[in-house]
Amino acid sequence: MQTLTTERLILRPWEERDRAPLAAILGDPHVRRFYPTVATPADTNRNIDWAIARTAEFGFHFWAVERRADGMLLGLCGLGVIDDELRSAIPGRPAVEIGWQLDKFCWGQGFAPEAARAWLDHAWSVLQLDEVVAFTARQNLPSQRLMQKIGMLHDPAGNFEHVRILAGNPLRPHVLYRIARPEG
Repeated sequence: MQTLTTERLILRPWEERDRAPLAAILGDPHVRRFYPTVATPADTNRNIDWAIARTAEFGFHFWAVERRADGMLLGLCGLGVIDDELRSAIPGRPAVEIGWQLDKFCWGQGFAPEAARAWLDHAWSVLQLDEVVAFTARQNLPSQRLMQKIGMLHDPAGNFEHVRILAGNPLRPHVLYRIARPEG
């Protein structure tokens, strides 16, 4: 199966060996502070199974981020086709999002933007996408800074209420960022 590589990373489809390490990452309350809950190991397994199915269907999804130097799983990053329920809540109904969740020990080392840039290059050069969006809870400033770092622009008209987060939850209001395929 295809992988994407960068100077320091391998971005690849999920393998059985990734389940426990990803469960530890997604089970960390600090990593998941902008999500309604931490992920249980069962949640993580369902997410990996979903990613495997979506990769089989579309050829891409959120994949493992592995450090080339030692093979350590750092988290996940990738592109995802936005499902109809969520698309209907987002103004303009964008089709593909980019996203990431990395273990807190590697924050601030440039791994997330490195992985995200590789996925954007893949979106433009291989998938021939015209646009990719990203969204997060309004208060998730670290992700918003990363979106800006990789060239995305905030689209206030695209902000929305996340349909899978209960009304009244402070994480429900989401901001939307966009990036278009470079011309030429």
